[in-house]
Amino acid sequence: MISDRQLFLRHLAQTSDHPMMLEIERAAGIYLFDIQGNKYIDLISGINVSNVGHLHQKVVLAIEEQLKHYMHLMVYGEFIQSPQVSYARLLTEHLPEKLSSVYFTNSGTEATEGAMKLAKRVTGRTEFISFFKSYHGHTQGALSVMGDEYWKQAYRPLLPDTRLLPFNDFKAIELITEDTAAVIIEPIQAEAGVILPQAGYLSKIRGRCDDMGVLLIFDEIQTGMGRTGTLFFFEQQGVVPDILLLAKSFGGGLPLGAFISSHQNMTALTHDPVLGHLTTFGGNALCCASGKAAMEVLLKYDLMAEIKGKQEIFNHWLKHKRIKQFRVAGLLMALEFYDERFNKEVIKKCIENGLIVDWFLFAPECMRIAPPLTITQEEINIACKILLRSIETVSNQG
Repeated sequence: MISDRQLFLRHLAQTSDHPMMLEIERAAGIYLFDIQGNKYIDLISGINVSNVGHLHQKVVLAIEEQLKHYMHLMVYGEFIQSPQVSYARLLTEHLPEKLSSVYFTNSGTEATEGAMKLAKRVTGRTEFISFFKSYHGHTQGALSVMGDEYWKQAYRPLLPDTRLLPFNDFKAIELITEDTAAVIIEPIQAEAGVILPQAGYLSKIRGRCDDMGVLLIFDEIQTGMGRTGTLFFFEQQGVVPDILLLAKSFGGGLPLGAFISSHQNMTALTHDPVLGHLTTFGGNALCCASGKAAMEVLLKYDLMAEIKGKQEIFNHWLKHKRIKQFRVAGLLMALEFYDERFNKEVIKKCIENGLIVDWFLFAPECMRIAPPLTITQEEINIACKILLRSIETVSNQG
């Protein structure tokens, strides 16, 4: 009999020579269980997706309730669908007034694409400014503003009229001009290994965009929905974007993204041409029901208020001579080692020891730590002990 492992390699398109190849049978809370019954702590939340844990009861109940009514009805934006309306209302109640209109997508990269189209229509310009080591998705528009040539070079030509600036370089902000349609930026550079903005940096960009009539797009696909201790990281900076991008945990475990702007901006998609942006499945009823339930869990149980304390537990534990730096933004963390090889070996050993961790696209020497926000203090203690034991084992192996 052909095993699922063999079928996986034969029939599923591969994107890596070395997939993890874990065969997971079920998941619950912060745990994954494979077909051999091994238990793993998921310390990366499926790459920042399962913020309220796997199969949270309230999320599952919301999906089951919606299943009684309908799944797909019509392409986006034609029928009034209660799950879409309810989620958009809840979301915008927790956003500034200028972010009052939601366009639901299937993913983060689609949210990027929609935002770029919107910026062109609103401004009548074509130049996009992004940042070295920024990540906004892998479709061709999003790839055009990605900040790393390694991932782009095989797919050129990409969009013209794009410019990369160094992150946290105040002087380079002057390169934002009246030719620029939009600046797209991660307020925290996640895939670069959790690089935070310097004090005043985002507000300086905001001011320059205002002066030049440029739209400011914040990509909070990884940092949104409570990950850094507030619902959105921009709240901590006091800087409001013109367009906000959300995805990953936004769907509560199901595929959902969004780009969010003002009603005035969004009307640009209604004419010349009509149907200026289209998606068949964006805002799927089950996904919206799931995402709304997950957001309600964040708010009802005040999970964000616990993040600072949980962050401090990680800070307390994660000290070792092989650790070069530990960068933290709430429960989005990068553990930097002195070289990539050592990091990859520690990751492998962690998985063997029942702890799922990973690396960053633009910082392979850094370990990604981003557990479900529901992780308890005791579970953090256990995870950190496993991690330190794994580091020590690899260290002793030379």
